[in-house]
Amino acid sequence: MPLMERVLKDDAIQEKGERARMASFVGAMAIADLVKTTLGPKGMDKILQSTGRGRSVTVTNDGATILKSLHIDNPAAKVLVDISKVQDDEVGDGTTSVVVLAGELLREAEKLVNMKIHPMTIIAGYRMAAECARNALLKKTMDNKDNTDKFRSDLMNIAMTTLSSKILSQDKEYFAELAVDAVLRLKGSTNLESIQILKKPGGSLKDSFLDEGFILDKKIGLGQPKRIENANILVANTAMDTDKVKIYGARVRVDSMSKVADIEAAEKQKMREKVEKIIGHGINCFVNRQLIYNFPEELFADAGILAVEHADFEGIERLALVTGGDIASTFDNPESVKLGHCKLIEEIMIGEDRLIHFSGVAMGQACTIVLRGASEHVLDEAERSLHDALCVLSQTVNDTRVIFGGGWPEMVMSKEVDELARRTPGKKSHAIDAFSRALQAIPTIIADNAGLDSAELISQLRAEHHKENSTVGIDVISGGLGDMQKRGICEAFKVKQAIVLSATEAAEMILRVDEIITCAPRRREDRM
Repeated sequence: MPLMERVLKDDAIQEKGERARMASFVGAMAIADLVKTTLGPKGMDKILQSTGRGRSVTVTNDGATILKSLHIDNPAAKVLVDISKVQDDEVGDGTTSVVVLAGELLREAEKLVNMKIHPMTIIAGYRMAAECARNALLKKTMDNKDNTDKFRSDLMNIAMTTLSSKILSQDKEYFAELAVDAVLRLKGSTNLESIQILKKPGGSLKDSFLDEGFILDKKIGLGQPKRIENANILVANTAMDTDKVKIYGARVRVDSMSKVADIEAAEKQKMREKVEKIIGHGINCFVNRQLIYNFPEELFADAGILAVEHADFEGIERLALVTGGDIASTFDNPESVKLGHCKLIEEIMIGEDRLIHFSGVAMGQACTIVLRGASEHVLDEAERSLHDALCVLSQTVNDTRVIFGGGWPEMVMSKEVDELARRTPGKKSHAIDAFSRALQAIPTIIADNAGLDSAELISQLRAEHHKENSTVGIDVISGGLGDMQKRGICEAFKVKQAIVLSATEAAEMILRVDEIITCAPRRREDRM
């Protein structure tokens, strides 16, 4: 035996077989239980406090945000964190559901492994079940893309369903309207760059609004026009701060003070030429990424040009995108530079702050959502919720298939999977059966979080779903079963499909593990 032990380095730890699988299962289930209370309209939030400087606090119930902030040692738990991240990037919503479903699949798998069923058999069963579940949903999807009004109401319903489990649930009609308007302006692109979300503390969430156009969070320079119509905008990233000699970096040998003055005058002249080149583009608004010193600012003011300094990088890129200009850094040949255009630039006030508002921009898709709220934390969470809604909507505009929500899709899938299990011979059928039980866990948890009697509700729901074309799901507001069609609780098909497929693959990956080897850390030699 001692010979065998010496293969790995001293501190490396090796766990085999049962113990390794136990560790993975336990870790994955712990993660699933952690986020499971945030599921559904009655889900609760978590406070995440960082131990770093400033002890920043985040209040959220977005699964991906919670898991991203956790530092986890367990390898299986990391897999779950990863799928929630991918779900967040891919479709934006359903980050909690995906983790919970994967956790439930592993919980069922653990029972099967204890019944001496080989993990590969379980995986084969899960694969069949996932395929069957996806097809069951496909048969039940609705598609209203030809009918604009109906499609819009579908989008509204999806947005309200997404927002109902978030902080914005109180004013969900209002925010759903904002989100749908913003996404419909995108005309089918899933690029959310052109929707800018500005957070301004103060006021209440109800004071948030959608603004057509672009708002730059900067002040207008001194003595410059506050309002410009039919603006030609040059967006630049260039240094405008060389009108004084920078004493620190330069070593200049002079024999009298007047020579220094000459050098300064030359610098000033250089600056003036640069400014004249810029003015030569025929512009009346100049937005720069870097500082603009007071001398060039003065020159711009004399020419009646509005100059904005130090616009943040995202703001610059967005502004260039929105006004249809390029970001320039050299100004020698004005004809090759694309200028941005907009109808009106003016200064507006939001709360205490002055902002610059560009309206009538070339890219009609752009808009700005201004969020108001009581505190930074509320705003951050509102932004996350709204971002989820925007992601889901922009995906739905492309893939217009819609299904009902509220535990209805899980029950539909679970019923089909059950029937598949009855038809399948062999040990696989146990795994397929387990898959259907895991699917039912989602409505169970939604009911549990609302403090309802989940066992009673789920059995009623199952009975309802044995009738043809039932549209019944859990209605947490009235605390019983409700007709999802009447309540207008809808979800995007793409989100549900992503949830089922990712969760199955993650569970599969963790099930395949039979050994965990933890490598020894490299020792630091003492350099004393």
